[in-house]
Amino acid sequence: MLFVIVIAAQADAEINCDIFPLERNGIKLHLERFNSSLSPEREPLILIHGLTYSSHEFNVEYGDYSLVKFFADNGFNVWLLDIAGYGRSQKVENGFTPDTDYAVEDVAAAVKFILNNSKYEKINIMGWSWGSVISGRFAARYPELVKRLVLYAPIVAGLGEVNVENDFNKNTWLHAAGDFQVNEDKTINYEIAEPEVVNNFLANCWKYDEDKSPNGGRRDLLVSPEKRLIPTSKITVPVLIIVGSKDDYVSPELCTEAFNTLPNKLSKLEIIEGASHIMFLEKPFYKIFRSKILEFFKNS
Repeated sequence: MLFVIVIAAQADAEINCDIFPLERNGIKLHLERFNSSLSPEREPLILIHGLTYSSHEFNVEYGDYSLVKFFADNGFNVWLLDIAGYGRSQKVENGFTPDTDYAVEDVAAAVKFILNNSKYEKINIMGWSWGSVISGRFAARYPELVKRLVLYAPIVAGLGEVNVENDFNKNTWLHAAGDFQVNEDKTINYEIAEPEVVNNFLANCWKYDEDKSPNGGRRDLLVSPEKRLIPTSKITVPVLIIVGSKDDYVSPELCTEAFNTLPNKLSKLEIIEGASHIMFLEKPFYKIFRSKILEFFKNS
């Protein structure tokens, strides 16, 4: 263990952050744990980030929007992992190297480390966007390590065939803001997402992910819409699929199709009316979103 940092305080508890050394394929990976001082040994939950931007997105420091702190306050040791080449993990020379299947093995390395250093034999997982493809494939490949899985805004099918020539994406402020809902004049709708939340999210994208990120995952997603990307029929653990009705990347219809292929009868589908791809930061929806996930994890 390298660092221990107190990051938040409540009337009767603190949320601690511990950073752990992890390496795979000669690349150092950023792995951190958030837990409550009231009960340091709790059930593990790992959150898997999406394309372009890394795991900081789950810890927006404004009001009570931090998803990390919410789950740490509600009975979990919460783990964040930056896939190789992303955020605070070591940079990669070839941006096509950390594609989806490579990322699955980064997650496997992190999960095995977490379980080997705890009393638990299985972990809960939530993957967002590209992270849903990673975590879905991980659950299909390593079912013995997974307790429950949340596929949030899952990229069920290819987003359209595009020839991705550059191995790194050029990150911009405008691109980072692209997941937020907009008005007719294309400005961000601040009735849906509070300005402070948007600004915190964007500032962290620039701080941790800088001006470029790997394109291996992007190349995997930009394929024919006929291609299914998450092997839902092979995921045997309970799954929650949760999606907003205004998500630009996946339709409720595709999510329903994916849900109907899940073999575990404890699986659930939640469609949040009016919410978008980034609903966990949207004022009308973030509490509904996380309460649905908490209920799913707690109903073991």
